Amino acid sequence: MNKLFLSAAIFISSLSFAQKAVEVKLNLRDGTTINGTTTMNDVVLKTTYGQLSIPIQNVNTIVVGIGKDKLISDKAVSYLKILNSNATEEIKKGAYTDLVKLGVKAISAINDFQADPKNSLEIEMTGEYTIEGSLSELKNNFSIDDVSKINDVITIDGEYTMGGAYDFVKMDVKTEYGNLSIPKEKIKTMDISYSEPSNGNEIVLKLQASKHISGNQNGGWLKTGINLKQGQKFTIMASGEVTLASLSNQKYKPDGSYIATNGTNYPAAAATDDYSTSSPTYPVYGNVVYKIGETSYDVLRAGAKFNGTAKTSGMLLIAIYETVYSAANTGSYTVKISLK
Repeated sequence: MNKLFLSAAIFISSLSFAQKAVEVKLNLRDGTTINGTTTMNDVVLKTTYGQLSIPIQNVNTIVVGIGKDKLISDKAVSYLKILNSNATEEIKKGAYTDLVKLGVKAISAINDFQADPKNSLEIEMTGEYTIEGSLSELKNNFSIDDVSKINDVITIDGEYTMGGAYDFVKMDVKTEYGNLSIPKEKIKTMDISYSEPSNGNEIVLKLQASKHISGNQNGGWLKTGINLKQGQKFTIMASGEVTLASLSNQKYKPDGSYIATNGTNYPAAAATDDYSTSSPTYPVYGNVVYKIGETSYDVLRAGAKFNGTAKTSGMLLIAIYETVYSAANTGSYTVKISLK
């Protein structure tokens, strides 16, 4: 009994250890946006090619699909056959009501039923309770548009996408207004930012070109969680490569050097890396930039290597410098911030 208890304790401990703190932005189907933090395990995605376990630090975006469920599909088919028959309106009403009660996953069952040629009739079904009506009501109830996918789609490392089934019931998010629990069916997309602390004085973050752009007015600046004090020294080191669709798909490095679409290499513009000097330089496209305080209008150059002193106190935020935002950007920068 003691061995069983010990094994269970180790298993539970390993699950807790696997969870990592991440910053999330939830875009809900009703148009609401929720920003906050949560804890997530690595994403287990069931695909037609097998099951994948994707480290959460490599996940950028999750587009939540409608989903499928065999039990729900089997029930839905029985109701759909009634709606697709010459049954009385009273019988159809019951089938219609029960079909809508099955929820959002009944949508995929209706689509599959309608796509099957054997379910087509030579006469058009009329009346108040029809298959088309049930589909329209379900889409309206769950704010499903015509471009919504059946599968969940995950973007990895800002560049690769994979579709499949990511099973979760709800997302618990800690926001500045309190803790919220959001059911999966209400979520349209999730943007995920993971930060990995190295030690007490360092933190490693990832800037995603598809989101963390200084010109993006909706979550473009990544909150580091570091509160600087005026006069405190800190360093920013960055590496990686991003492709900015807003700048003709040119490939940029954190220091501002880039490769044009014709293959020509352009070096970084000459600049000082130390903002504690009296002659700071302004950022160029592709630079890692920072500001202190969420309401600050200062966009200060960090580049690939930066040593500086905080001119004011407040939260440190970082981004990739570009005045125009495009969600089609790809790639990421790995950024290490050290405090002194």
